[in-house]
Amino acid sequence: MAHEAVFPLFHYNLRNYGFFRYFCNRFSPILRKRTKVDFFKGALQTNMLDNNIIDRLDRIATPFYYYDMDLFRRTVDHVAELAAAHDIKVHYAIKANAEKPLLEYISSKGFGADCVSGNEVLHAHKCGFPAKKIVYAGVGKSDKEIYQALMLGIEAFNCESLQEIYVINEMARAHGKQADISIRINPDIDAHTHKYVTTGLYENKFGISQHEFDKLIDILKNSTNINFIGLHFHIGSQITRVDEVFALECQRVNDIVAYFERQGLSVDNINLGGGLGVDYDDPDENPIADFGTWFRTISDNIRRSPHQSIHVEPGRSLTAQCASLISRVLFVKSGETKNFLIMDAGMNDLIRPALYGAYHKIENLSAAQRPFFPTHQAYDIVGPVCESSDVWGAGRLLPLSVRGDLMAIRSTGAYGQVMASRYNMKDLAPAVFSDRLEDAPLMTDYFNL
Repeated sequence: MAHEAVFPLFHYNLRNYGFFRYFCNRFSPILRKRTKVDFFKGALQTNMLDNNIIDRLDRIATPFYYYDMDLFRRTVDHVAELAAAHDIKVHYAIKANAEKPLLEYISSKGFGADCVSGNEVLHAHKCGFPAKKIVYAGVGKSDKEIYQALMLGIEAFNCESLQEIYVINEMARAHGKQADISIRINPDIDAHTHKYVTTGLYENKFGISQHEFDKLIDILKNSTNINFIGLHFHIGSQITRVDEVFALECQRVNDIVAYFERQGLSVDNINLGGGLGVDYDDPDENPIADFGTWFRTISDNIRRSPHQSIHVEPGRSLTAQCASLISRVLFVKSGETKNFLIMDAGMNDLIRPALYGAYHKIENLSAAQRPFFPTHQAYDIVGPVCESSDVWGAGRLLPLSVRGDLMAIRSTGAYGQVMASRYNMKDLAPAVFSDRLEDAPLMTDYFNL
């Protein structure tokens, strides 16, 4: 009976991993050291994912998103301390990552929520954000979405067009409500980032530009069912020239705020948006974004009157580094001029590389467990989706990789799961949390061993 139980397991390992990996898994505990491996800095550096956690992740059905909850909480706590020290209010941008355990922790720290859809507003409220700490932006709010947020009693609508202000005023009047609004201003600032995540230029669709200011002020003064509470700005995402770009934003904001107050409108809330970038190249070297410089730059450059509060809306910078998309090598394929690693995670799981040409560090986690075999090779790392753009990285130098190896696509905690789809009818990759590993679906759950 013992042999009958062992043979299917042996066959399962050969079928899924290949003989080389089965040999390594079987005998490497004798050979490997239980310490952090860093024999090829840049290709493999598993600070967040050490050998002990790799052993546990290797049993989980791939692909999945793995969240390091300790790093996540340290990041949020750090921002909470800076916000208190600089007297700046924080609204987390829900669009970056909407996983409930993350939102519940963020809301417990007293942060507000920045939403860009009606469903985000409702989801944020269910995850613990008080309605009076929810702001609702977005260029295309439907009547249904406006009505739901109005009835909920949110902190403010961040309005992005003159017509939107008119619609909210009329809807509030029809239901006997007063709607608090901020006006999103397009300050015409180049954030020096990718064109798809630049939002503060006149050519972008976001916000109200200077040529409409006279009409805007007239509407604000003559709308009976809205309360103008402030101005909202957001110039782009993944901004790494922190001092330069945010200092310029603050200077432009100072001028615009002064203009509105000269027109007799009190600007009580100044919302500077988000956009702080993270280190996609070396997430272990810089696991927490440079929040200190960001908050200090704002404090040093913004002019604030006693009646004014300053707000920021970090999203990516709070969650990006705490997660990795964990995938497995399905096949190793040798082409005429290239070697391919074909993974079970695809652009349906994480669209950023296909959409933006975004870079994510890729690590072979299984190779960390066989340091006795340090050969490296260049690979094009691709997904299974039937699109030529389904490529994770071209010419990446990695340890020699084989079928069944566990791979980590790093810095995927922002704009990963929230942008996933079921293209090619693929299953959605689930979230696996470091403090709830026992809830993860195991590989053996999918096989009758």
